Amino acid sequence: MPKSGRSGRTVTALTTVMGLAAASIGLWAGLGGATTAHAASTVPTPDHVIVVVFENHAYSQVIGSSSAPYINSLKTGGASLTASYAETHPSQPNYYALFSGGTQGITDDSCITPGFSSAANLGSELIAAGKTWGSYNETLPSQGSTTCSSGNYAQKHNPWFGFSNVPTSSAQTFAQFPTDYTTLPQVSFVVPNLCSDMHDCSVATGDTWLQTNLSAYATWAKTHNSLLVVTFDEDNRLNSNRIPTVLYGQPVTAGSTSSTTYSHYNLLRTLEDMYGTTHAGNAASASDITGIWAS
Repeated sequence: MPKSGRSGRTVTALTTVMGLAAASIGLWAGLGGATTAHAASTVPTPDHVIVVVFENHAYSQVIGSSSAPYINSLKTGGASLTASYAETHPSQPNYYALFSGGTQGITDDSCITPGFSSAANLGSELIAAGKTWGSYNETLPSQGSTTCSSGNYAQKHNPWFGFSNVPTSSAQTFAQFPTDYTTLPQVSFVVPNLCSDMHDCSVATGDTWLQTNLSAYATWAKTHNSLLVVTFDEDNRLNSNRIPTVLYGQPVTAGSTSSTTYSHYNLLRTLEDMYGTTHAGNAASASDITGIWAS
């Protein structure tokens, strides 16, 4: 039989206190778990993301322009960041900022020594997290080639070659871009050459190139939990470095816009958080892109 009297009451009281404490711990643990889950859900986790980087045009030169009907159709059917900004001038340091959260000391467009840095970057973070990464580079002479330039190809637009912790073989030619999109890496960059990226040729040329080469992927992304991001390295030096950035695919609310000020570091942080990686450089203190994602 249970004991009665003071000792019994003491045991009962202790049991009650311990039960309440355990319940409290469970409650806080539950709240913590809910908070973590909520934080993780602020950005989606697409099956595939492709980031396309164009060159040297301001927001007003592309968005609303009759020279860029395809990019504007992606804006209408996807999302537009109306206060998206590059970091600096000229081109190359912006590519490093977008890929690694910092310019890595680069201040010009000179060719770099391959593998000069071991700093964390999107490619190395994805690989460390067991995710897949790759790039598709138009007019790259061959897979993994670290050549400085070749025809309309320019190394300055390929920051992955600057990092010793990213395999050069992950840089493929655009001819290797797959027709079966399920075989794409989870995150990849597509870099047009100096004509296709609007650097040496017109906005219309780049817009047509994008439609010709990636419209099929964009259509597929709409029904396959995937994402296309179209952005620019920098503006034309006349518009405070405000650049077009458009996102399109199933995870995006069609017709949405965000007037929040974002930079290359915010885009990098968002890509990192989509796949649960660590954060490189200035991405660690940047916020995610929000307000455009479908629930």
